[in-house]
Amino acid sequence: MAAFPATPHGTVLEFTMSSADSKFYPGTMRDPGPLGTPDPNDPAKLIVTSSHPAPWNRKVGVYVPSAYVPGSIAPFIVGADGIDRSLFTALDSLIAAHKLPVMIGISIANGGGDAQGSQRGLEYDTMSGRYADFVEQEVLPLVEVQAHVKLTHDPDARAATGGSSGAACALVMAWYHNELYHRVLAYSGTWINQQWPSNSETPHGAWEFPEHLIPNSPTKPIRIWMEVGDFDLLNPNVMRDNMHDWVLANENLARALAARHYHYQFVFAQNAGHVDHATKLQTLPEALEYVWQDYHAPTR
Repeated sequence: MAAFPATPHGTVLEFTMSSADSKFYPGTMRDPGPLGTPDPNDPAKLIVTSSHPAPWNRKVGVYVPSAYVPGSIAPFIVGADGIDRSLFTALDSLIAAHKLPVMIGISIANGGGDAQGSQRGLEYDTMSGRYADFVEQEVLPLVEVQAHVKLTHDPDARAATGGSSGAACALVMAWYHNELYHRVLAYSGTWINQQWPSNSETPHGAWEFPEHLIPNSPTKPIRIWMEVGDFDLLNPNVMRDNMHDWVLANENLARALAARHYHYQFVFAQNAGHVDHATKLQTLPEALEYVWQDYHAPTR
């Protein structure tokens, strides 16, 4: 993570996407003020009345390692919440040390806001394959054109990463589109009840992962590295549904993964807050190595 000058550095290309060009996300936002009010008939639901259509623009950053051979088909990792320089630095170092395959790094900004009623919340906290479809059909084709790269369609050569709701999004992508993603790297995962609008199939949002989805489903070919800090979030809003404790949510997810014999590693970081920067600097290289541990590049 020190970005040594002697390490070959990849290039980073940035481009902008607009909601006017999206068939998946025309755009929404929540006005400033209270997040919403709990449904008096169901404390697991939040009533939001201040959300309305609004456009978005978002930046996409593409890291291309110096060792990438033009025209070759490359593995990649796609991340949430904007351009992740620390990820690109780690890729520089680990690719040069032959600890990771030569891969493309893709960072996608969110559409704005946070939590229920926002564009970010709609993208990251929704329990469906919609965001993965957006990435597959609208983002990745632009990445290939803009960065002059070819991206693999092999799910074993694709990873998703993020922090907080971005971490939940990464697992959502692999869960609902397991034919596209097999690898997940998550910091302070928001495996809590934050989905909006409510969905009767997953009424508790990402809390459903350890509660019902993982225990009651056949084990999927997903390898996940996950972290939470002992000073992580607890009940940051008006809901009192006992499903807003980030530490408990991550512990529950780890138990569910273990019971179903998933390949997972769970780091509990002491003296660490939500998506803790120092923790990420200390752990990101080993996390990337773990996530890609069993990857075998196709033989020519």
